[in-house]
Amino acid sequence: MPGGAVPKKKASHAKQGRRRSHVRLHAPELVACAYCHQPKLPHHVCQTCGMYHGRMVIDIRARERKQHE
Repeated sequence: MPGGAVPKKKASHAKQGRRRSHVRLHAPELVACAYCHQPKLPHHVCQTCGMYHGRMVIDIRARERKQHE
């Protein structure tokens, strides 16, 4: 019967913590929109004004008009 991947000794809590040191939640890194200066995710369309890289991608006003109807 083959041995397989069985640890020879128990890993200590410190060793386990060092192994998992990168496994955690990160706060999203936000940047200011160049047009409305609201916080947004980098490389994403601004949800406030609908601009991305100097052009209108989402017509926010049309969405607002549709919600009011």
